[in-house]
Amino acid sequence: MIDPLSPTTGIGSSPGVLPMAPSLGVRNAARTPAAGSASADFGAVLGRMITDTADVLRTAEATSIMGVKGQASVQEVVESVLAAEQTLQAAIAIRDKVVAAYLELSRMAI
Repeated sequence: MIDPLSPTTGIGSSPGVLPMAPSLGVRNAARTPAAGSASADFGAVLGRMITDTADVLRTAEATSIMGVKGQASVQEVVESVLAAEQTLQAAIAIRDKVVAAYLELSRMAI
């Protein structure tokens, strides 16, 4: 059964975790500090996301090659390829939003 949504009065009550998804363990990237720094800026968060995306794609490629060699099950190959597809789609969506924001800023009169 699906648990009911909690009220939004607790926004910010638990640092680093989004209030609506605590059971999922979703981290708020804006609040989670980067490794070795006091606070995470947009560039650091974006850099970590790009690195994570590349890692997921490399893992999917390696798992696919292992599947062709018979060293990985079909289920493992499908799971890794679907994870890579989902990660790549998210990266493309973020890239599109960043480009759209840049174009909007470039159209503004100064």
